[in-house]
Amino acid sequence: MSSGTGVDARVVVRRPAFTLDVRLTAAPGEVLAVLGPNGAGKSTLLSVLAGLLRPDEGWVDVGDTRVTDAEAGLHVPPHQRGVGLLAQQALLFPHLTALGNVEFGPRARGVARREAESTARSLLGAVDTAELADRKPDRMSGGQQQRVALARALAAEPGLLLLDEPLAALDVDAAPAMRSLLRRIVRDRKQTALLVTHSALDALVLADRVVVLTAGQVVEEGPVREVLARPRSAFTARIAGLDLVPGVVVAEGLRTADGLVVAGRAEGVAEGEPAVAVFPPSAVSVYASRPDGSPRNVVPVVLAAIEPRGDTVRLRAGARPGGPVWVDGLAADVTPAAVADLAAEPGAELWFSVKATEVQIHGAR
Repeated sequence: MSSGTGVDARVVVRRPAFTLDVRLTAAPGEVLAVLGPNGAGKSTLLSVLAGLLRPDEGWVDVGDTRVTDAEAGLHVPPHQRGVGLLAQQALLFPHLTALGNVEFGPRARGVARREAESTARSLLGAVDTAELADRKPDRMSGGQQQRVALARALAAEPGLLLLDEPLAALDVDAAPAMRSLLRRIVRDRKQTALLVTHSALDALVLADRVVVLTAGQVVEEGPVREVLARPRSAFTARIAGLDLVPGVVVAEGLRTADGLVVAGRAEGVAEGEPAVAVFPPSAVSVYASRPDGSPRNVVPVVLAAIEPRGDTVRLRAGARPGGPVWVDGLAADVTPAAVADLAAEPGAELWFSVKATEVQIHGAR
């Protein structure tokens, strides 16, 4: 199977209330995940790479070929730039069978019918849908349609495969199988891919590196496990299932903007540097009244939400009037029995506490 080619891009897109300004690269055969909250610019970036949108400034190189150059007025059409796209919705041609859908790309490039059919059947087998060759989309499940759509995207032998939240529209039963399939296909083909997702699991399973966008800017990047284990933004901490508090390093730990100190272990940062304190919700103890003694890292909160999570319950904090504002959004994972003992409902005033040994402090860019 053919290998992917690298991508190098600098993209600037200006809108009245938003500017996307991103530089990214992916090496040949690398899978790069792009994470970020809604409105961060992920879809805009993908549209530029796919050739569906012209940037105001910048360029896009796919392998050794420049497919976009705003200054030079260069804009290679989507179907000529060696880029494949798999979106949330399969968007198969409804009048064509699975085989016909997958054949379409090679046939459009002038490949002979017999060769195109052979390629299509091979790809349908690779995505475990060989038995669907003669079915039209209305006779397929959502998961089956997405598998055929993946085969169709790969049939064009793209140097770069764009994956736009390809699992978001699938049900809970179909998504894991499709995730495993994507991993196998992308790895076997050494396919260069850019994956836009909201899911930390998708990034961990499928990607080598990750970039995190916030308000059109790259705020974090690096190996997936490293970024998720040491988040530097509230969004990344949230999807990684961690609590995060921003501030500045001091001798005792981290000082927040309102002057409170979060005690913890600083790693590789010096006093005075911007940093974040990170800890898991499972490390947070919850009290109805301030605990006795002088435990470190105790803050007043108001209970904003109660979220059942299987065998545990997540208590989501909000800020009390006059209290620290950075507690807003912090989470504590407790047992159902603990919730019953607290007799707490949204709006109740509680105390969150976490031991200093559970808090890691690392630098923030």
